[in-house]
Amino acid sequence: KDRFTGEEREAGKAAWVLGLAFITEGAIPFAAEAPFRVIPSIMIGSGITGALSMLFQCQLRVPHGGVFVLLIPNVVTNLPLYALSIVIGTLVTAGALFILKRPVAVEEESVEEVPVAAVA
Repeated sequence: KDRFTGEEREAGKAAWVLGLAFITEGAIPFAAEAPFRVIPSIMIGSGITGALSMLFQCQLRVPHGGVFVLLIPNVVTNLPLYALSIVIGTLVTAGALFILKRPVAVEEESVEEVPVAAVA
């Protein structure tokens, strides 16, 4: 929570939905803000996910659709390990972001969250 501004946390809500559909454009504002921290984190997590899914010999028989296609019978081979690959990759990405992304300055965050009525 201390790694992102209030605006970034708000944008993260939409990014979650896009991410569940495997649409990566939700990460663009975060990558643009801190490219040398965010992009390597995403690359590491994605690489781990891909490597694990190949190691587990998982196959996804549809071209796109995110986690929503997991509900379609026989679309994913080795489904439990495929899901595990995604979870592990997500955790690796989050861990890398936690390590690489610096905390937001306290002054900057507190100024953004002051209600207008409190100023008057």
